[in-house]
Amino acid sequence: MPLITGSIPALVTPFRDGRVDKDALFELVEWQIAEGSAGLVPCGTTGEAATLSIAEHDEVVALTVAAARGRVPVIAGCGSNDTAVAIHHIERAAAAGADAALIVCPYYNRPGQRGLLLHFRAVAEASALPILVYNIPGRTGIDMASETLAELATHPRIIGVKESTGDINRVSEIRALCGPDFLILSGNDYMTLGIIAHGGHGAISVTANVAPRLNAAQVKAALDGDFATALALQDQLWPLHQALFTDPSPGPVKYALSLVRGMSPDVRLPVPAPGPASRAAVDAALAHAGIAP
Repeated sequence: MPLITGSIPALVTPFRDGRVDKDALFELVEWQIAEGSAGLVPCGTTGEAATLSIAEHDEVVALTVAAARGRVPVIAGCGSNDTAVAIHHIERAAAAGADAALIVCPYYNRPGQRGLLLHFRAVAEASALPILVYNIPGRTGIDMASETLAELATHPRIIGVKESTGDINRVSEIRALCGPDFLILSGNDYMTLGIIAHGGHGAISVTANVAPRLNAAQVKAALDGDFATALALQDQLWPLHQALFTDPSPGPVKYALSLVRGMSPDVRLPVPAPGPASRAAVDAALAHAGIAP
């Protein structure tokens, strides 16, 4: 099993003129690794997976693996509300050399707990990769109960969860039901410090796209038990955690990267470019964090 811990950015997918910008993606990966990110997640929510074609999705995963060159694990976003498509993405990610797969609960279908069990078991049985469950009910319309997760945790290829419910109580609940070695990664930057204090193992982070070194330092400090340092970094980064969601994500994230890295801020509809208030919030948050455009 790959070591999946620390600060792991949920990478944006750079676009230019409506197409995936391969050069910008390679540059982003190189910068992330140089700044201390401990892994990479292409084709998650922040990567606009919902508006990538199947071919683009598989290409972005393969490009990320190629750019990483084995230096950090690549956890490929492979989820879908269609079980067969999720299996396809895992097959292609494994063929490209990804280290693990992140599988979101099936959105829109709202299959219930029994359907979640059937979906994830089917995906796990077909997978050559270890799997992280991605539970984000605010986006999917379905919340995986901790008891359901505990049933899935008995499968040898289901190794952990990206916890994005916003409920800090879930961390202790998952530890009690799944055991302390079942990986728990924060999916909400503003909660990462608390989740690690409750027994989590790191974060799949939006903010790490923009502030990878600071985010990695905070997660490392928290994992090392240096909560004074981690809290100081939380105070430094908290406005940025908030600002990156002042308009639909990843619009504000891409705007911030256009300032910090010169990346195109292009997003795909129905996600709009951030409005003036959101851009102003990002500007102020970058200044507060000491990140100069």
